[in-house]
This record gives sequence, structure tokens and C-alpha cells, in this order.
Amino acid sequence: QVQLVESGGGLVQPGGSLRLSCAASGFTFSMYDMRWYRQAPGKERELVAVITSTGGSTNYADSVKGRFTISRDNGQNTVYLQMNRLKPEDTAVYSCNAVHKYIRASAYWGQGTQVTVSS
Repeated sequence: QVQLVESGGGLVQPGGSLRLSCAASGFTFSMYDMRWYRQAPGKERELVAVITSTGGSTNYADSVKGRFTISRDNGQNTVYLQMNRLKPEDTAVYSCNAVHKYIRASAYWGQGTQVTVSS
């Protein structure tokens, strides 16, 4: 069965750091581009970061550029989101998304992990 399981969320102070992980199983991870999304209460879901299937290219939302880093380990079937210099505005449920590099209709979602940035 296809699974994407996020972990690493929690409560951090402004200026702090957190690393999220998304462990994949049940599909050929190396054939999928990976994305991190976030959604705060009352707000639309926002695309935070993207990494291509090989890890050769990344893109970030302007709101996190320079603070967040997406990476992946295809040997571990895991994608990461390193979050530094966190702000209260980063508070949201963070979810990972896998989309096949060729068959774009083939996509999977994780359940999400809560990140709360507060003093």
C-alpha cells in the first residue's frame, strides 16, 4: 500500500529550527517529484518547496526562501524539509506530496504534521 508518513513537527520558538521528514513506501520513490505544502487555519494551502525526482532541482515559495531547505534521500525513500529562523507565520500543518515525473495524474499525499511557532 502506498504511504507517505510525515514526522518531526512540534512546538518551537520564533527563530528556532525544525526538520520535517516524509517517509515513502509502496511506490518507486525515485520516479516522483516531491513537494511540501502547508495550510494554516482559515488560509489556502500553500506550496512551500519542490524537489525533482533526482534531487537535481529545487524551488521555494518566496515566503520561505533562504530559510527552508528541501532535500531527499532516494536510498531511504525519504524527503526532508529543514526549517530555520522560524516565524509565527510558519505555523501550519505541513504535508508532503508525491507526483510522478511523467504521469502527473499519479499523486500521493501524506497525513500532515503540525508545526507551531510561538513564544
